[in-house]
Amino acid sequence: MNDKLIIDMARCSTQGESGIRCSYKHHPDNKGFDALLEMVRFAMVCRRCEAAPCVTACPRNALEKLPSRYNDAGVLKRHNMLCTGCGTCAMACPFGTVYTDLIPFPSSTCDLCKGRLRDGEKPLCVRTSDGRVEYTEVDPSPREDLVEVFDGIVARVADGAVWKPLLRQPREAKT
Repeated sequence: MNDKLIIDMARCSTQGESGIRCSYKHHPDNKGFDALLEMVRFAMVCRRCEAAPCVTACPRNALEKLPSRYNDAGVLKRHNMLCTGCGTCAMACPFGTVYTDLIPFPSSTCDLCKGRLRDGEKPLCVRTSDGRVEYTEVDPSPREDLVEVFDGIVARVADGAVWKPLLRQPREAKT
């Protein structure tokens, strides 16, 4: 099955809890979707530097760049048993986009309810999201409004909401 979880970023609040429920057993207090939403937001904000000074700066080796099919630079992960929350990674980030509370813990991984859904059944997050989350097949051709952030997890973004490097336009030569 090629269904993907599509999160409408424009309709998801940036403040507080989403109220969307999750059936993933490793999320106490049913906050699995909120953890997933943090991971998606971080993946879209982090500039994924090649040098990764945040990883190098961590005194506890709690950060690691993991390879990703959808991003050549990899995805930043925090090892929750090593991280002390010192904030060194945030200070080392040259772009100011690393926030220690947004770096996902490895245990916050969505499993897309694999093996737990009956035929035609949608994940609990979809059923409790008031249209903010969909679970459907996605056309493989590239679309401006959809960004596959992780395997099987897609973010729907408004025009221009995805970070793109700002390149200087060459100055016209004065004659």
